[in-house]
Amino acid sequence: MDRQRAERFQDLIVWQKSHALTLRAYKITKSFPKEELFGLTSQMRRAAVSVAANIAEGFSKKGRPDKARLMNISQGSLEELRYYFILSRDIGYVDSKDQWHDLDEVARLLGAYV
Repeated sequence: MDRQRAERFQDLIVWQKSHALTLRAYKITKSFPKEELFGLTSQMRRAAVSVAANIAEGFSKKGRPDKARLMNISQGSLEELRYYFILSRDIGYVDSKDQWHDLDEVARLLGAYV
């Protein structure tokens, strides 16, 4: 939605991009070793879900401080997810470069939304 008032959180481009990033994290972690299921796989998925979920929750808040707090939590979760992608790359689980652009784009959109 370009410059129109969003009626649902799904209308927000920042949510759409963060949801796509969450789906990417799930797809990538499917190939992680089974011993990571309760470790890195779980942490990475949790951080990714937190980004989009807090945007959705923040959308419903009426007060600016509540919205800002939830967007701030989303930003923190996004940086946590960024670290997990770095770790995954450095230990040889991930070689894709696509997620870096997506992470940066969501960070930029979150910064503009706050």
